[in-house]
Amino acid sequence: MTDALPQGFQFAGVYAGVKQDPHKKDVALIVSDRPAVAAGVFTQNLVCAAPVKLCRQRVPGDNVRAVVVNSGNANACTGDQGDRDAEAMAAAVADACGLDASQALVMSTGVIGRIMPMDKIGPGIAAAAEVLGATADHLDAAARGMMTTDTHPKTCSRQVELEGRTVTVTGMAKGAAMIGPNLATMLAVVTTDAALAPADAQALLKDAADESFNCISVEGHTSTNDTVLLLANGAAGGPPLTGSDLAKFQATLVEVCEELAVMIPSDGEGATHLITVEVHGCRTRADAVKIARTVADSPLVKTAVSGHDPNWGRIVSAAGYAGVPFDPLKVSLLMNSSLLYEHGVPVEFDEATISAGMKADRNCHLVLILEEGDQSARFWTSDLTAEYVRLNADYTT
Repeated sequence: MTDALPQGFQFAGVYAGVKQDPHKKDVALIVSDRPAVAAGVFTQNLVCAAPVKLCRQRVPGDNVRAVVVNSGNANACTGDQGDRDAEAMAAAVADACGLDASQALVMSTGVIGRIMPMDKIGPGIAAAAEVLGATADHLDAAARGMMTTDTHPKTCSRQVELEGRTVTVTGMAKGAAMIGPNLATMLAVVTTDAALAPADAQALLKDAADESFNCISVEGHTSTNDTVLLLANGAAGGPPLTGSDLAKFQATLVEVCEELAVMIPSDGEGATHLITVEVHGCRTRADAVKIARTVADSPLVKTAVSGHDPNWGRIVSAAGYAGVPFDPLKVSLLMNSSLLYEHGVPVEFDEATISAGMKADRNCHLVLILEEGDQSARFWTSDLTAEYVRLNADYTT
């Protein structure tokens, strides 16, 4: 982690009145001082929000200057009015920052099915434009403007030396529930001063998302608004990256996306554990991801971890219904480095000791070994607690 931010970018976050609590920011603004290459990956939910439709029309591209984000209202399932409001948000950014409306991207998160309070959003965008800056505090404010039920802002920065130039990659994300990305509610914006070709930016972001944001869940619910954007403005200098430099940049991008992604289930609503599910020995990576996701999304696995119960049967049986063929007699399972199940047979272990270890450590690490091939995957989720039920039972009432 570094405190450095990409050259040419400014950030802001303000309270505009969308949320009831004036201490919680609800509008974020990210602006580049020059046109940037932009790429995006989006929810695969057929019911998608107006901002998702707008962004899909504008990326990948090479003439983006700004991203505006509001929290507290998803602008989803709002019909033609929602589309007009997303366009109006882009126009408000243009007016406030001296851009063309086509150069602005829009993201929204919050309650579904409510018309946007544009009488508050518009002035909020103007207010954010007045306080743009390029410090860690400005980044923090922008990250807070994206938050809904998150308990803390989620930001990450990395630097890498490429062709004698220092390139910075900085990301911010939000998400704590309705997380089942199939690019969930999750949003992320990654900015960099590297120079990228639009096609490369799109390919790199898709691969990074597959390694990170598509390998997390809280309850497996794919949102209407999921969006991850990458903006590359080239302010670090030089031509678009190619060859080994592009590969080094990709590795850094994956690091940033993975760190941001893991923060989301770690901050899952009501969560008391971050659960890492590793699956090894599959024929394909897709098989490994499918098994890992199935285990991670199992309510019985999640509640067992919440209750500090080393119930290996729930984990093994979840792997068995993932829809991936494997030999059950080759399966082994470790929990927090302790072997619980080997080659289809349970082994003796001290349940009280394992349970005490689960209670003492917020991280729970599950490793399944199948011995069917050489492919593996890693997936992150949170446990399922009574507090999660309370928060989501009372979300709109």
